[in-house]
Amino acid sequence: MARTADKVRSLIAEDSAFEDALSVVLSRAGHASPDEATPDGGTQPHTVTWGDVSDELTSGQWGRLIEVGILTDADGSGFAVNDPDGVREALSDDAVEASDDDDEESSWTTYDKLAGLGALALFPAYWFAPIRNAVGGAVDLFLGPLDAILPFYAVVIVLSVLTGLYSTLLQANLMNTEKMSAVQEKMSNIQERRKEAKERGDDAALERIQEEQMDAMSDQLGMFKEQFRPMVWIMLLTIPAFVWMYWMIGFRGGAGHIAPAESSLILPIFGELEWAGSAGKIAGIAPVWLVWYFLCSTAFRMIIQKSLNIRTTPGS
Repeated sequence: MARTADKVRSLIAEDSAFEDALSVVLSRAGHASPDEATPDGGTQPHTVTWGDVSDELTSGQWGRLIEVGILTDADGSGFAVNDPDGVREALSDDAVEASDDDDEESSWTTYDKLAGLGALALFPAYWFAPIRNAVGGAVDLFLGPLDAILPFYAVVIVLSVLTGLYSTLLQANLMNTEKMSAVQEKMSNIQERRKEAKERGDDAALERIQEEQMDAMSDQLGMFKEQFRPMVWIMLLTIPAFVWMYWMIGFRGGAGHIAPAESSLILPIFGELEWAGSAGKIAGIAPVWLVWYFLCSTAFRMIIQKSLNIRTTPGS
C-alpha cells in the first residue's frame, strides 16, 4: 500500500488532474466508496477499459496510469486497479496534505513581513549621506575591530564568506524546494499536454487544459512567494554590510575611511587598481570593491553549498 501511495502522490505532484482521473477510474471500475458508487460500474466488476473513461481522461493520463502500474492488464478483459484501497487512501491523504501545505508552508509570518519592511527602510542609505553615515557608523562598531587587524580586501573576503553562509542557510530553511520543483514539473506537464492536444486538434482537451493552467497560476504565485521569502532576510542582513563598504570607500568620490596604505588592490589580469575614484572601476563601469566582493561571494557560496550538501534551487 505504501508503494501505491507513493505512486499516486508522485502522479498528483506531476499533474493535479490525476486526482480527478484516479477518482473516475476507481468509480467506474467498481472500487468507489459506497457514497461515490455509480450504477454503471464499467464493463464488469473491478475492471475498466479505455472506453469506460475516455470521456473524462486523456489518452496521456490513461497511458501514464498503466505505465506506473496503477492499472494492470486483466487477461484481456480490461484493466484492474492495483491496490484500490491504497489509491483511495492516498487520494484522501493528498487532499489533506495539499491543504496543510497551502495554509502553512507558503504563507509569510509576521517576522518575514517585518524583515521586508526593515530591508526597504535601509535602501535610502545608498543615496542619502546622513542615513549612510548613521548605518555605516553603527556597522563599524562591529566590523571596525576586524578592519583594524586585517587589510580591507581581507575584510571583504570575510564578509563574502559570512553573507554566503547565511544566504545559503536561509534559502535552505525558508524555501520549500520540493514544492517548487513539483510546481515547475506540473506547469511543464501542462505545457506538454497542451502541445499534444493542439497537434491532434482536440478542442475539448484544450479547453480543460486551459482551465487547469489558469488554476495553476495560483501555484506559480505561491512559488514566487517561496523564492522571495528568504530574500527579505538576506537583504536585511546584507544591505548594512554593503552600506558599510560604501561608507569605508567613499561614495561617488566622497571621503572614505580606508587607510592610505590600503588604497589599492592587485587583481589578476587587471593589475593594481584603486579602491575609490575614477581609477577604482573596472572597464570604467564596475567598482573594484563590488567586483572583488562578488567574485569572493560566488566562489565561497559554491563551496559552502557543496560542503553542506544544500540545494537552494528547485530540481527535478
